[in-house]
Amino acid sequence: MADSQPAVTRQIRTLEQELGVPLFGRTRQGMRPTEAGAIMVDRARRALNELERARAEVRPAPGVVTGIVTVGLLESTSELLAEPLVSAVARDHPGIELRLMTAYSGHLQQWLDDGDLDLSLLYNLDSTPSLNARPLVREHLWVVAPAAAGLRAGRPVPFAEAAAHPLVMPASGHALRALIDAAAGRAGAELDVAVQTNSLRVQKQLVLAGHGWTVLPGVGIEADLAAGTLSAAPLAEPDVWRSIVLATPRSRRTPPAVEVVARELVRRIRAEVTRGGWLSAQLQGTDAAETQ
Repeated sequence: MADSQPAVTRQIRTLEQELGVPLFGRTRQGMRPTEAGAIMVDRARRALNELERARAEVRPAPGVVTGIVTVGLLESTSELLAEPLVSAVARDHPGIELRLMTAYSGHLQQWLDDGDLDLSLLYNLDSTPSLNARPLVREHLWVVAPAAAGLRAGRPVPFAEAAAHPLVMPASGHALRALIDAAAGRAGAELDVAVQTNSLRVQKQLVLAGHGWTVLPGVGIEADLAAGTLSAAPLAEPDVWRSIVLATPRSRRTPPAVEVVARELVRRIRAEVTRGGWLSAQLQGTDAAETQ
C-alpha cells in the first residue's frame, strides 16, 4: 500500500494540473475533496457504473437478455411489489441483475434525472422534457388512526373530521404533503400538525403510539389493517387521489434488460390491482383499457 500511494498522489496532481483546480484539500487530518473534487468523484462513479452495465450487456449468451437494471420503487409500494418482481425476473431472466432502490417520489425523480435509476415509479407526474411518464394506477388516500378509533373502509371520513385530530404528517416539501395541504385548502380545514417525518414506517409507528392520525395511500397500510394494528377509511369531502406512473429517461437508449424489467413491473402491478391486492386502486391508461 505504501508503494502505491506516491503513484496515486502523482495521478491526482496531474489531474489537478490538467483541470486547473485543486481536487483535494490537504490538512493534518488527511485529504478532503474540494467542491470540484466531489463533482469529479460523482461523475467518475457514474462512469464506472455505466462501464459495469455495458460489460454485463454486451456479453450475452444467444437469446438471453442480460444486464444490470436499477429500479426505483415508491416506499409505499415496496412491500407489495419488490419480492414478486425479484422472483419473476430471477425465474424468467436469470441474466439480469436487478437492483432496487426505495424512496419518496421526489428523491426517485432526482435519481432518475441523475442517471442513477433506469426506471422508477413516481406519482402525480406528467411527461417532462427529460422523462417519459406512463400512467399506471390511480389510488385513494386514506386517513389512518389507531385500531381503537374504529375507522372502516365502508365509512369515508370527511377531511374536516380528520383534521380535527392532531396529525402525523409527511415533511413539508414532500409530494404527498402537497396533496394533503391542497385538500385541506379545498375543505377549508386548518391542520394541527403534531409531528413531521419523511418515513412512512415512522408515520405508522407514531400513529400506533397515539401521537395522532395520518394520511397515507391504501397500498402502504393494507398489511396493518389485515393485522388489526391500525384502522383506516378513505378520505372524503374532498376525495384525495394520487396517480402513479412508470417513468423512464428520454435521453438514454433503453437497453433490452430495462425493457424486460419494465414490462414485468407493469405486469406485477396489473396483477395486484386486478386481484384486489392494491387497496382502492384503479388501473389507468392502456392498462385499464386492456382489463375491460
